[in-house]
This record gives sequence, C-alpha cells and structure tokens, in this order.
Amino acid sequence: MKIIKIDKEKWADGLGNVAESYRLFGPKKENTFFSFKALEKGELPDFSFSNTRLSPKSLVYPQSEAMFEYTLDETRDDHHLMKAIDKAYSPRAVIGIRPCDAKAFLLVKKNFDTLDYKDPYWIKPYEATTWVGLACNTPCSTCFCTSAGCGPFHEEGLDLLLVDDGGHFFAKVVTARGEKLIHVAGWGTEADADSAMKRIQALKKKAEAKTTATICTDKLKDVSITALFYARFWEKISFSCINCGTCSYVCPTCWCFDIQDEVYGDSGVRMRNWDSCMYPLFTLHGSGHNPREEKHQRVRQRFMHKLKYYPDKYKNGIQCVGCGRCIRLCPVNIDIRRICELMNSYDPEACPVK
Repeated sequence: MKIIKIDKEKWADGLGNVAESYRLFGPKKENTFFSFKALEKGELPDFSFSNTRLSPKSLVYPQSEAMFEYTLDETRDDHHLMKAIDKAYSPRAVIGIRPCDAKAFLLVKKNFDTLDYKDPYWIKPYEATTWVGLACNTPCSTCFCTSAGCGPFHEEGLDLLLVDDGGHFFAKVVTARGEKLIHVAGWGTEADADSAMKRIQALKKKAEAKTTATICTDKLKDVSITALFYARFWEKISFSCINCGTCSYVCPTCWCFDIQDEVYGDSGVRMRNWDSCMYPLFTLHGSGHNPREEKHQRVRQRFMHKLKYYPDKYKNGIQCVGCGRCIRLCPVNIDIRRICELMNSYDPEACPVK
C-alpha cells in the first residue's frame, strides 16, 4: 500500500502538471449549488462542498448526447444514412468525486457493460477516466452509505483516494492508474504507511460515527417478488408523489434513457436522453397500452427495481449507494429509507395481498 502526502501548497502546481496530460473535471460552485464541470486552465476544484446536487454520472453518461447525424437532402449522396458522431475519448481525470458516486458507477456498469451487450457510449468515457476520490470527513445528515454497501472512505471504483487532513492531503493509491496520475503530478513525498493509515483510520471512524442514518436490507432476499409487488403500502407511499422525476435525475445509479430523432430542415440528429420511470410516457407502448399507467405502479417500479429486482438478479447488494440525494431533493419528502424498512419488514402472511 502506497500513501502520498501532498502539502496543500503544492496542490495547485501538481494539478497544473496533471492538466498537461489529462482533461480535468471537478466540483464547481454555480450560484448556491455545486456541480462537476470541466476545469479551466489554472482552475482548482472547489472542495468546500458536502455533495453535489446532481451526481457526476453525466461525465460518463450525459443528460443529452448526440449519437448519430444524418441528412434528408436527396441531392446529397449520403442522404438518409446514419453517421456516427466523432467523440473525444482522450485521458481525463475527475478530481474530488465522493466515494458513494464512484461506487455507483460500478453498479451502473452492470447495465452498460455486460457479456451480452456493451454500450460504447458509456464504456469508452468511463475507461478513459481516472477517478480521484475525496473522502467525506463530514457526511450529510441524510447519508446512509455505511448501510448501503459503501462508506465515507470507501475505495471501490476509485484509482486514488484523497483524505483531507488540514494542511495536507493523504493520497492513498488504489490502482496503477492512480499511481500514474501521482507520478504525472509530481507529488513524490511518500508518507510513512503505518502512521498515515492510523490517521486515516481515525478520520474514517469519526466520519462513520457521524453517519447516523441507516437502512436494513437483511430480509429483502427472503420476501417473494410477488408478495412485495402486491403489498398494500404502495398506494399510500405514492399518494404525495407528483411524478417530477427528480429522484431519477439526481440518483447516481439510475440509468434509464430514451432515444429520439430531432430534425431541423433537412438535418437530423439521433439523441440519447435521460428518462425516468416516474413519467407516464416511459412505458407507453406503440399500441397505446401502458402497463404502468397509474402513479402507484410507477412508484412501485422505482423502489422494487432498486431494492428487490436488482439484488435478486445480481446478488451484490441493492442498487443504491446511500448518497441521500433523493431524500434531500424530493419536493414531497418521499424517503427511500422508510420504504426500504417497509419492504424489508414486510410479512405477506400478516398483510395478505388485496
């Protein structure tokens, strides 16, 4: 294990060196919120954030992305032919991603990078990126990452983990990619591994103690899908939902999309856009039939997917990393922690299906 000590006085110079070989992205403040954006030359990531409103999933999976272009002008030889739009997949580094968001990419990867299907629009930017995490010394009050297979100092999905220790960062090298970035930056002061790890563990323990919100998922695997599907609580849960889709858009593990053609005059573009299972049009068939026409059906789908369908299929935990964004930003205060509790403690015999 290699741990580098980076004096904050050398932080800007090191990032300047990195910017010579990588496109840099990091948290930037826009009005009152933080977002992950491209860093201009000499610009530093703003580490004064707790967490961003939107997760950095858009760096790999943009909210809207042009895939193909075409022309309807029949005077041109290439009319009505789809042409792939060139993409830049040069090396880049995301500086300051939270551990929960890095772990989320690994969950999403199971959808976009499989044995049967590989999505080049997701895989290529993900593989071109070096992920530099920033440990959470002070988690948000709604974070429940420690009980969702993650944690404020989690390393899964990261190449490098930064730990803020006042006047310096400890940079824990997780992968060869992380080591390469350290070398490019010129941060060469190696810390004593034993003493550095003791300090990191102390900060980790303190951060985990501040993560007081929890969920319990130990019984989810034992409750049948059918029983949960027909549970009586879904209509009550969904009563206040306004189907705004905020939960899907802010969630780092939501992956649903729609593909549309946009035509202006004779020029057309095929776009991939984020979509949400909260929208009535999401499952509308060409025939006019909609299997999830009612609001409670859509709310049920969202939580069954994250807390039942996903764990039953992949058997590696739930499709959630406990970032708490959906709790903080839901305009009607629907809380995934409460729903998880209802699902985990559900007894079909005590509450027979309707």
